[in-house]
Amino acid sequence: MKSLTPIELRHKLHQNPELAFNEFETTKLLIEQISSLPGSDKLKIHTPFPTGLLVEYAVNKNEYLMFRADIDALPIKEENDIVFKSENECMHACGHDVHTSILYSFLLEVLENEADQNILFLFQPAEEAGGGAMEFYNTGVFKQFNIKNAFALHVTDEYPQGTIACTNGVLFASALEIDIEFTGEAAHVAFPNEGKNAFNALRKFMDAKDELQKKYTSKILVGLGKFTSGTVRNIAPGFAKIEGSIRGESSKLVLEYLDKLQNVLNDIEKATGVKSKIIKGAHYPEVVIDAQLYRKLVPVLSDEFSFIDCRLKMTGEDFGFFSHKFPSFMFWLGTSKGERYGLHNSKFLPSDEMIEVGKSVFTKILNSFW
Repeated sequence: MKSLTPIELRHKLHQNPELAFNEFETTKLLIEQISSLPGSDKLKIHTPFPTGLLVEYAVNKNEYLMFRADIDALPIKEENDIVFKSENECMHACGHDVHTSILYSFLLEVLENEADQNILFLFQPAEEAGGGAMEFYNTGVFKQFNIKNAFALHVTDEYPQGTIACTNGVLFASALEIDIEFTGEAAHVAFPNEGKNAFNALRKFMDAKDELQKKYTSKILVGLGKFTSGTVRNIAPGFAKIEGSIRGESSKLVLEYLDKLQNVLNDIEKATGVKSKIIKGAHYPEVVIDAQLYRKLVPVLSDEFSFIDCRLKMTGEDFGFFSHKFPSFMFWLGTSKGERYGLHNSKFLPSDEMIEVGKSVFTKILNSFW
């Protein structure tokens, strides 16, 4: 079987996006393509989890470098008019099709050049939801490897094409998914005193949350994106729900702020009689850039690419889990040619050219270890 080129792979992935923990066809495709590559006899493919794969390239008994790409998509309907447009209701609106194709292209180059370095290529499931990094790590597959460093990138149209953005220390925030449920008693709108309006409690929470954030001086952000309440127009709702996330400079700070939100809810329950509870979802630790790697790689990458110190971003990324296990270096890779849609947008579409650019960055990183 003739293997796909990196661009052909990108188009196939983009047309067939799959959500977190459901990347079965994506995983199957990657295994088929990698197994058909010239030199694939030098590889060992590990599949310890139902989706995703770890590809081992070993030349000696020394340490490994790990390069990671995420493979899952988002429940977003694509609006781009392109020949490889998504064929279902999901979309690679965060560029994971590009990340995967970059790593695939990098793997091709490693095989072609017979690189004299042990490397792990991680095609990771479920970055967008559910903490796939931790789930994959907890399979124990990494125990057999002495991993020296871990690397990853994320495309973004915040920066011009080919620009690299990173910082020394915390690059991406710790992010905790939260749902907040309010349970009162429904009542006809003509007799509001007979019920306990859950939506009113939700409104009070929103006002109190805004006031709390004004007083909080630490780097913290509460992002609330989905609100659910009510069934019909003439019944005051007995249930309401918020879905969102807390983001901060550290996991410790996020959990401290969560306690403050719980205190706010306790006060609202006393005032309204509406009960509430916080349901914690996936908690991504902050992405920490290793200081030694930062000092080593900034001059290396600045030789060829525009390099920006972007400071802390409130983006959540579950590569943070790996950055707490191995000294790590992750970076933004700019894609913009003037457009600016942002991540998780139905029109976010990095150019195919980014595959070669991303591969070149990974190659420079690899060569700096020789």
